[in-house]
Amino acid sequence: MAALRAHGFGIGTGETVDAGHAVEAVGFTDRERVREALAATLLHGEGQRPVFDRVFDLYFPLGHSAAAETYTNTPADLAALRDRLADALTAGDGAALDRLAAEAVGGFGGYGSGPRSDGWSSYQTLARLRPETLLARVRERLRAAPGAEEPEFTERLLDDEIRRRIEEFRERVATEARRRVAERQGRDAVARRAVAGTADTVDFLLAGRAQLDELRRTVRPLARKLATRLAARRRRASRGEIDLRRTLRRSLSTGGVPVRPVLRRRPPRRPELVLLCDVSGSVAGFAQFTMLLVQALHDQFSRVRVFTFVNRVDEVTGLIARGSADPAGLGDRILAEAELTGWHGQSDYGTALGEFADRYAEALGPRTVVFVLGDARTNGSDPNLTALRRIADRARRVHWLNPEQPSLWGTGDSVAPAYADLVEMRPCRNARQLGALIGRLLPV
Repeated sequence: MAALRAHGFGIGTGETVDAGHAVEAVGFTDRERVREALAATLLHGEGQRPVFDRVFDLYFPLGHSAAAETYTNTPADLAALRDRLADALTAGDGAALDRLAAEAVGGFGGYGSGPRSDGWSSYQTLARLRPETLLARVRERLRAAPGAEEPEFTERLLDDEIRRRIEEFRERVATEARRRVAERQGRDAVARRAVAGTADTVDFLLAGRAQLDELRRTVRPLARKLATRLAARRRRASRGEIDLRRTLRRSLSTGGVPVRPVLRRRPPRRPELVLLCDVSGSVAGFAQFTMLLVQALHDQFSRVRVFTFVNRVDEVTGLIARGSADPAGLGDRILAEAELTGWHGQSDYGTALGEFADRYAEALGPRTVVFVLGDARTNGSDPNLTALRRIADRARRVHWLNPEQPSLWGTGDSVAPAYADLVEMRPCRNARQLGALIGRLLPV
């Protein structure tokens, strides 16, 4: 439970009790039934399942034979193992693939020479075994099997099935490598370091294309959660605050006891939101996800305007609205249609902030909250602190969300500490942090 909580799973007393009852009902004799019982009681979304399975395999490992530990590392053994792997992939034999994964890691994945440096690497194992190169061999064997259908109708489906089996074997190898490392270093340590978290905990600056695609699929559920939270805050705020002077005056009629507090009513007024986003380099994924999230939350604001920049600023509010049907292509549309660069392609915060303050001053007002998204790395150019001060003076509030960890602020060409002296700068490294910050910082 602790390992799952460390990865952001919301497991409380109720889930723990339910898991105990479920395991009591299914028993411990069937490992897969235990897995499904725990998954049914502990998980709150389909996206949590891959992380759960990896953690489960660490704490409930498959048994392995001693023969796998003494498997030798020779070219002849590698060729023999590849032949057996092709047979198992052809048959779709899960038990055989589990055994082969253990043999492959034991024979070809070991590294280190001392008792404290010994380890196992799934990357090294797969680099030597190269299971993806067996696709053609497995395809020919399946075609030659009795009762095989005509290849012109099934070739693409056949290749997809083979690739799925190979990918499952690659995951078996990774699981086996983690299990072996856990036996030496401890399961808790490996669960923290070697098990990738859910998509909403992946660092924006390290996320690959597949992880960014998965993040885009979480935009709508996250927006609904934030909208509910903002609506609840707005209802509480609409009740107003206690007017202390009038409450004390009224309490004179009840002997000084404030039986009926007087509230200072607040008129319902939704804030205006402005996003100013750096879309250069590795911070582009962070900016795009935030823009999509704000687009999904647009009903919570009286007005939303979005501006992007590399070293020049352009408004992309219309592109965000039109891009709701194709979130994956948002970044390409912005780069193709917006005017973001001048004489070079590197980010220049000073020039961009100055241009925004000059050209788009009308976007700022006493009800405007500005979110600046970027790492504050100026590539050695003038940070133009005066422009940021002008923006902060005109807006109600300015928040700067920085996807870099605070220990890197001020290193190299980063001027984050200088900007942080003028506006509130907060680290925002993943989608979970972003949702929490938006829910907490936005006014109601």
